[in-house]
Amino acid sequence: MQSKTIIADRGYSTFPINNFIETCEAVCCIPPKSNFKQSWDYDREKYKSSNKIERFFSHLKDKRHIAFRFDKLASSFLSFVYLASIFSWL
Repeated sequence: MQSKTIIADRGYSTFPINNFIETCEAVCCIPPKSNFKQSWDYDREKYKSSNKIERFFSHLKDKRHIAFRFDKLASSFLSFVYLASIFSWL
């Protein structure tokens, strides 16, 4: 499944990255750097919502099992990520 909106930090705000995202038929939601002479529009509300996603992944990485990846198989690692996600949402 492909994403329709790509949200990234200002470090990824370059014209080649924006052009690549647009050729992939996705919406670019990357704010321009402050020193750019030519800026572009982006959805500020979607960019603000990325903070929730980053905090969620930070919370998951607090779990020692996920941070050090004790599981050898990708399927068992993913199942533990699902389990930790359920516990954090409850």
